[in-house]
Amino acid sequence: MRDDVKQLLSLQETDLKIKSLQAELAKIPQLQESAKTRLTNDEQALAEAKKSYQENEVAIKNIELDIGTRRNTIERLKTQQFETKKNDEYAKLGEEIIRYSKEVDDLETRELELMEIADQHRSTIESAKNSLSKTQSFVDEEITELQSRADQKRDTLSQEESLRGEKELVIDEDLLANYRRLFDKRNGDAVMLVSHERSCSSCHVQVTPATYASAQSGGEIAHCDNCGAILFTQ
Repeated sequence: MRDDVKQLLSLQETDLKIKSLQAELAKIPQLQESAKTRLTNDEQALAEAKKSYQENEVAIKNIELDIGTRRNTIERLKTQQFETKKNDEYAKLGEEIIRYSKEVDDLETRELELMEIADQHRSTIESAKNSLSKTQSFVDEEITELQSRADQKRDTLSQEESLRGEKELVIDEDLLANYRRLFDKRNGDAVMLVSHERSCSSCHVQVTPATYASAQSGGEIAHCDNCGAILFTQ
């Protein structure tokens, strides 16, 4: 194998590592956002539980106001009943008192029901808080681990990029430019093995006997007849 092809193979190995590291680094923010989404879901569940509890509390307050209003009305009617001297008016006031008293009983029953619902809401809130706390712990741990992984990969990437710079220095500029073009175009398949059956390991198309012989002899740079990859044999 030609020395410059060996150099390109070594460079390609480094470039592929860099490409992989860059892809992994690009995924880490997405994974962190995904972790935060799980936290958002629990936060939303807690917010909804609190909202339901508050709405229930407002309903209880409104019933208490209604009960108070009706009791005041009952007291007023009782006073009017005590002061009236007409039997028919006394009877009508009595009917009103009974009606308002029945409404108070119904409202008190509904208030008790809402108080029971309030207990359920408090239990739901407590459960949502516990879930959020656990999720928060898991998410914080995951985000910290992902950040640590990102820092390590950035350090490794920096080392590989420095190594790539050193490897590029010993390669002919024109050959390097051709390699770069192929690497970008072929998604990393720039320098590829051609098998004993003359099959290019990149495009899997059989090269001509002349191309295979050129790659085997190392007399000159051999390119795949189909995809243009730089070829070497083993």
